[in-house]
Amino acid sequence: MSHERKVDVAVVGSGPAGHVAAIQMAKLGLSCVLIGPEHGGEDGRTTALLGSSVPYLQSLGLWDGIAAEGQALKIMRLIDDTGRLFKAPTTEFDSSEIDLEAFGYNIDNNRLVATLHAALEVQDQERVIQDKQLARSVRLESDGAMIEMEDGSVWQARLAIAADGRKSIVREAAGVEMRKWAYPQTAMVVNLHHPSTPHNNISTEFHTKTGPFTLVPYRDGFTSSLVCVVKPEDAERLKGMDRHLLALELERRSHSIYGAFEVISDPQSFPLSGMVAKQFYGPRAALIAESAHAFPPIGAQGLNLSLRDISSLADVIREDGAGDPGADDVVQTYGQLRRSDIWSRTAGVHMLNMSLISALPFGQGARTAGLALANMVPSLRKLMMKAGLDAPTKIGWTADAINKREKHS
Repeated sequence: MSHERKVDVAVVGSGPAGHVAAIQMAKLGLSCVLIGPEHGGEDGRTTALLGSSVPYLQSLGLWDGIAAEGQALKIMRLIDDTGRLFKAPTTEFDSSEIDLEAFGYNIDNNRLVATLHAALEVQDQERVIQDKQLARSVRLESDGAMIEMEDGSVWQARLAIAADGRKSIVREAAGVEMRKWAYPQTAMVVNLHHPSTPHNNISTEFHTKTGPFTLVPYRDGFTSSLVCVVKPEDAERLKGMDRHLLALELERRSHSIYGAFEVISDPQSFPLSGMVAKQFYGPRAALIAESAHAFPPIGAQGLNLSLRDISSLADVIREDGAGDPGADDVVQTYGQLRRSDIWSRTAGVHMLNMSLISALPFGQGARTAGLALANMVPSLRKLMMKAGLDAPTKIGWTADAINKREKHS
């Protein structure tokens, strides 16, 4: 008979969301196992932590360590580089206008996971256990989740939290289907040094015909991380360029806004796609992060949305799940609470992306008009900043609304 161990909660997936979920469950007084291998430290991307993510991470005692590794984002600058007839004005959103020192912080993904892992290590080790194997299989039953590991041992938990990404085995065990779509785009990411001009804590996003070209403050005042969204064949061409030639090409695309570039990391590329689970729970399971939702790196929504998943799940467990964190009413309430936020953010990112790459004038005009109004009307600009940072309630975008639009498009 396989060696079997029992915990209140099993978090499957050891990325940033999995680490935060495990720490959160421990702080609720629940015993927890975090399942998944150590981070390899080879992720070239960065993450912008914004809005409600900051006070939430502060409440867990995690924020100071994260902020020390990141760069403040004080101004968001949008520049229309589509070359189309109706050009949107350059628009700057300044965090001081809504009485914030910064919108948030941009942090290297490798450093983020290392910081979270260090925080996990100092938790009560009787409360939080780490199992650095991969989970082989998951079985969800009425009285608990059974998770078989590579070595044949089994974890039995009252709640399984799926933080195991787009190919989640927890979600598969729950029988939850995904709605998936792809974009004709690829994101190339690379880190750049620009010694002649500091970024001054400004994130600059050029809107181009193929998608955003975004420079975000990174590590110090003279380096930025770049997300360049282009056609797949263009991404491959850029990745294959000599570093010096690539630096010249990226400087050209940025209109020399920071002067000459030096490429300081190997370019990586990621095909753009999106997906949303048809529901965010199953028997004895709660889906968070990319097991529940994934979309292009536009608008810095990914991990911020995932942290709201974890915060909402914790709120429901505090309210209704003290006796049994995986009870049907707990996971169902969690799923209902997350529906509006997840679908509205997904729709927002989708619409912004399509307004850039679509040849239809309506989407282009709406984006141009919106930025023009934001420039002219301070109260609207403040509203847009707050809406971009805070979790929405009901703003008219639901799964049903998106379904109806797709059927008629």
